[in-house]
Amino acid sequence: MSTDLTGRVALVTGGARDIGRAVSIGLARAGAAVVVNYYDNPEDAAGVVREISESGGRAVAVQADVTSVAAVERLVAEARRAFGEELHVVVNNAGGLVARKRLVEMDDAFIDLLLTLNFKSVAYVCRAAIPFMPAGSAIVNLASLAAHDGGGPGATMYAAAKGAVLTLTRGLAKELGPQRVRVNCVSPGMINTTFHNTFTKPEARAATAARTCLGREGEAADVANAIVFLASDAAAYVTGESLEINGGLYFV
Repeated sequence: MSTDLTGRVALVTGGARDIGRAVSIGLARAGAAVVVNYYDNPEDAAGVVREISESGGRAVAVQADVTSVAAVERLVAEARRAFGEELHVVVNNAGGLVARKRLVEMDDAFIDLLLTLNFKSVAYVCRAAIPFMPAGSAIVNLASLAAHDGGGPGATMYAAAKGAVLTLTRGLAKELGPQRVRVNCVSPGMINTTFHNTFTKPEARAATAARTCLGREGEAADVANAIVFLASDAAAYVTGESLEINGGLYFV
């Protein structure tokens, strides 16, 4: 089984920290030239690019707000300007919970923000990138365990957006199959990231980890390794799937 991505160009949204950072580095180790997208953390993005470059890989950092159609179009244009006309791997990792709120506490602006950040941004990036993705390319979207179980307290709208990502993935797999572009997603559970450092209490994290079959939280590398697999020819006959990365916490 080969996950060699030599000669391919990968775009990772939210690619500067946590899961995105691990994905960017993992794709580069597999041989891809990587476009590391970031929103407001240029130091982190520069650090990822530096680590990739010092290991003999190729990477550039590109700032773009993926909730903006114009910014997404510029991101894709800059990716092509950096490494050639084609994009071979697109990983839609950008997203976030923003805040834990019950539906009755959400105003229209908050609902729009959650849906745009976690779902519409994925559609924007796919729409902009697909015209430049040749046969054999792959899209990998980040859904979530929340897409299956509705999420934890105050995460209902986030979960709904991730459920939409799951459905978009399956629909795009059908749309793009005839041009031999594969579309899959991963659905992480409790992963040790800034997300849970910010929004999940330590006791809740410990309890969740204890309920997994493996008795631990996941790490960013656990997710990144799966994404590298889905992006590569090792997964050449896999499309429309959600790879569950949750330590056995939830079975689909």
